[in-house]
Amino acid sequence: MTGQPTLDVLTFNLNNPSQERAERQLGYLAARPEQILVLTEAADSKGCSLLASRFTEAGYEVVFPRPERGERGVMVVSRLITQPGPAIVGYLPHRAVSVTVSSSGGPLDVIGLYVPSRDASEAKTLRKRRFLEHCRDGLPGGRSGLRLLIGDFNVLEPGHRPAYRFFREFEYGFYEWLGESGYRDAFRMLHPEAAEYSWVGRTGDGYRYDHAHVSGLLAAELRGCFYVHEPRTRPGRLSDHSALSTSFTLAPVQTRPVAHAGDVVASLF
Repeated sequence: MTGQPTLDVLTFNLNNPSQERAERQLGYLAARPEQILVLTEAADSKGCSLLASRFTEAGYEVVFPRPERGERGVMVVSRLITQPGPAIVGYLPHRAVSVTVSSSGGPLDVIGLYVPSRDASEAKTLRKRRFLEHCRDGLPGGRSGLRLLIGDFNVLEPGHRPAYRFFREFEYGFYEWLGESGYRDAFRMLHPEAAEYSWVGRTGDGYRYDHAHVSGLLAAELRGCFYVHEPRTRPGRLSDHSALSTSFTLAPVQTRPVAHAGDVVASLF
């Protein structure tokens, strides 16, 4: 496969950065090899506005339905020409952002999800349950087409190690429903026994919150899927989440002329 073009997607939880941290995130993300960046926990804030404007100025396509004050959502940044995808959910729609890109295998739908987190309160539990119900109703099935669902799902696989009693059946049920709908967990396809985590709590407990699920047809094109822990573990960390990179043997078709990483960072000043 070496030397052959691939189509790659990275999902990364921004953790609604300050302007200072957004500047550092910009340098890191602009240097990544993936053509499409699905950035979750994006807010209508100065830090996220900086990322959106600088990437736009450098020639990237940026799709960022701005959440209302106090809300979080998804920003998609692409070096490929994108077409807006259909609306996915009617409830908290900024948390499910869809774009379509051309590939050698046909149109590829990339759907970025940022599922609400919750605590033990009834209000936040109902909010998360309602959003997941809307996803079940609005997401296209995975048995046809080339589709990638990717982002911070804030749910765990039923066999997650370790198991946590805090999580409820409706959360595990969403993961199971994805499989029933024709999607496959890209990381589990390639690493069936691995225990890797994209978020680690203060007590050291690990959680695999960030996921990439591929439709049946896209599964045949899967080349790689792995967590990138550096943004979370290096000094002055960029986020409290690891990123997740997914690669396909498909070739991109319509690319955009964008500035090199150094030029993107230089535009900050």
